[in-house]
Amino acid sequence: MTRYRPPSPPKSAYITQEGAQALLAELKYLWKEKRPAVTETVREAAAQGDRSENAEYIYGKKQLREIDRRVRYLEKRLDVCTVVDRFPTDQSKVFFGAWVTLEDEDGTLKEYRIVGADELDHNPAYISIDSPVARALLKKEEGDEVLIRLAAGEKCYVIDTIEYRAPAA
Repeated sequence: MTRYRPPSPPKSAYITQEGAQALLAELKYLWKEKRPAVTETVREAAAQGDRSENAEYIYGKKQLREIDRRVRYLEKRLDVCTVVDRFPTDQSKVFFGAWVTLEDEDGTLKEYRIVGADELDHNPAYISIDSPVARALLKKEEGDEVLIRLAAGEKCYVIDTIEYRAPAA
């Protein structure tokens, strides 16, 4: 039995203006605030003497590696991402950044926003542009029926509304 896992498919390179600002804010926080604080803690722990049995030193070094890994990821990702800061010319169709309200057979409404893979942030209303749901919605118009494959089977939705909202100030 091997540990080989095939590489995951590449994420789309699109991100909203708000998502880019959030990633930049996280990068700034990690680099300017968190990393210096952890570095100071590690320096104080190292000054206490024997580093091999010093839990604060070992844990601090582990935190620094995690922070550095995240900083490298954010820097690379922000270089690759394309910030979508304009609405599409045809706002009657579903494109990146759209708020889409779906109605199922029972008349229940669900609202989703199509965003980049890096900005989901556990928001239940956000779906990645790479997800099967978003791919099924792209280029559809209001009133169109969309068949979405779920774990429980296929489900049919009707697109109730499509909106492109300006970011909250």
